[in-house]
Amino acid sequence: MKPRAFSAFSFWLLALILAGFLGIHITGSFVTSQKNHTLIFTKENTIRNCSCSVDIRDCDYCLANLMCNCKTVLPSTMEKTTYKSHLTIWFTDTSVLEMLLNFTRVWDLKLSFCGTTPLPTEYLAIWGLRKLRVNKVKGRFLEQSVTIHGSSNNEKEDLLAVHNKGRQMLAYISFLDTSLFNGYSLLKSYSVENVSSITEHFPSLLYSDVFSTSDNKSYVVTFIY
Repeated sequence: MKPRAFSAFSFWLLALILAGFLGIHITGSFVTSQKNHTLIFTKENTIRNCSCSVDIRDCDYCLANLMCNCKTVLPSTMEKTTYKSHLTIWFTDTSVLEMLLNFTRVWDLKLSFCGTTPLPTEYLAIWGLRKLRVNKVKGRFLEQSVTIHGSSNNEKEDLLAVHNKGRQMLAYISFLDTSLFNGYSLLKSYSVENVSSITEHFPSLLYSDVFSTSDNKSYVVTFIY
């Protein structure tokens, strides 16, 4: 009787330990999947800034308002900020997109075009962009992505994606052509490294006069089209 009782006790103890291990593992996976990301969209001349723990179908405004923690933001109060986690923007025109993105620091970005009117050719400058996904919801346009450069394991990396390279600093800047949402061609990117002066290398480029020349700074300039 005693060996049988001991065996039953051991079985339940093992089952309890296993259940606890699985519970911790499942909880950890759930928390990981619930990591918040930022969604910004415009609707009826208003800007909504949302924190979402789940992915929302592109341009589903009602679902975003229901599933995410959203607040209305006035254009006059919008400030340049840094997005170290994933950022999704739904937009219908380039004016708001320019206000949200131009010279903003974004590492992981998704842009979803929710409008129907063709977009003009404009160039947006984005600091430190690592990965971009684009989608044109109302049209025959499959989601596409492009990786600009890999992420760094250094948690103290500068928010401008500037790295120390000896005594030289390396800065990433991407120029996005908004007219890419009008066509059906593949998303493409082209990078030029070791650019010491953007003004000298690209004299006709918009915003080139914004970048100061520096002896200890080198740019990686990427064109996305």
